[in-house]
Amino acid sequence: MRNILVTGGAGFIGSNLTLALQEKHPDARIVVIDDFRSGDFKNLQGYRGDFVAADVSRLDWQAQFKDLIFDAIFHEASITDTTVHDQLLQVHDNVEGFRRLLEFAVPHHTPVVYASSAATYGIGTGRMKEDQPAAPANVYAFSKTQLDNLARSYARRHPSWKIAGVRYFNVYGPHEAHKKAAASMIYQLYLQMKAGKRPRVFRAGEQKRDFVYVKDAVKMTMSALSAPQSTVYNCGSGHAFSFNEVIAELNKSLGTKLEPDYFENPYPFYQPHTEADLTLAKSELKYNSEYLPATGIAHYVAHLEGRNQ
Repeated sequence: MRNILVTGGAGFIGSNLTLALQEKHPDARIVVIDDFRSGDFKNLQGYRGDFVAADVSRLDWQAQFKDLIFDAIFHEASITDTTVHDQLLQVHDNVEGFRRLLEFAVPHHTPVVYASSAATYGIGTGRMKEDQPAAPANVYAFSKTQLDNLARSYARRHPSWKIAGVRYFNVYGPHEAHKKAAASMIYQLYLQMKAGKRPRVFRAGEQKRDFVYVKDAVKMTMSALSAPQSTVYNCGSGHAFSFNEVIAELNKSLGTKLEPDYFENPYPFYQPHTEADLTLAKSELKYNSEYLPATGIAHYVAHLEGRNQ
């Protein structure tokens, strides 16, 4: 590939993706768009490409890029904080940013891979499969549902055009520190335990998440470019892991014996269980998670402790 565009490339997943693309395609021209609301320049240490500081939902795409034709577009830009409840802001910026991108890409049918979310499944139990109805429980999830709807609509009107969604489950790993309270629970619990504090989780710590290490998320995002048709893929580890189990693995990696500090859950929209059905991703993208939760947590702690990079 000669020209690659990454929106949200200074963010958590976006920066990991950008640097992986740069390594895989060292001669390509890579352009990142980011307005730093959910990103940080420090995440792009070693980046050698172009950077456009802009909000994708308000950018004049044609004026910015003129005759430049991209070989691939990876859309990671989003308001990622699920506790932002301003419905107009959340839906406008997430949805209109994607709509403008698709309108820019449609003349050349530039392949698009975009970030969807497991939040679209809402409050449920059991394994979550791509064809089950969306049931967004907050406005962030609603906005991501609209991205999936838009992608399907454009794909129906342009059947030769490939638009692939990657439905991220609970991603964790390097480059998320800037997200602070919106960072993964694995990172937040690590910080508490590193400081010698008891890790705080909702009572009784048996809520389960499909935690996916960012290296696996990046691998699937890149492979989604070769999807056989327009669709959306679950991106997880395929395993539901409880917060009590996370704490046990963190204790093991840190050499501590800290007991959980349980407190009541104040959020009525909280997902008690996420678990990705990976059948489609395994079949069409040959995806397999290399970092199951215990392995990923150990690798991440080693990174945070400076024992690996």
